[in-house]
Amino acid sequence: MKNSENFFEKVYGVAKKIPFGRVTSYGAIAKYLGAARSARMVGWAMNASHNNQEIPAHRVVNRKGLLTGKHHFDGTNLMQQLLESEGIQVVENQIQNFDGIFWDPFIELPNNL
Repeated sequence: MKNSENFFEKVYGVAKKIPFGRVTSYGAIAKYLGAARSARMVGWAMNASHNNQEIPAHRVVNRKGLLTGKHHFDGTNLMQQLLESEGIQVVENQIQNFDGIFWDPFIELPNNL
């Protein structure tokens, strides 16, 4: 369990850097952390973070811009409401202009893990 806790902390470190009004994917975080096949584990980390207000888990979606993690948030549409409060348009659980607001940590962050 120690290794997954360490991985979760690394995931949270990246998630905290996602800018307001931007989104990234589980896979993009996994790739940045050198664990490209661990997108699902990034999802588990996001699910485990919901009691920590410092981690913007609502900004992490699937590779197609779908709000696949929305059922882990309190309330029916909390994830969508949080995204919309940042100016992100969501229609039928799909982020609009996904490519335009996508934040890729591999490009945006220095590779100094």
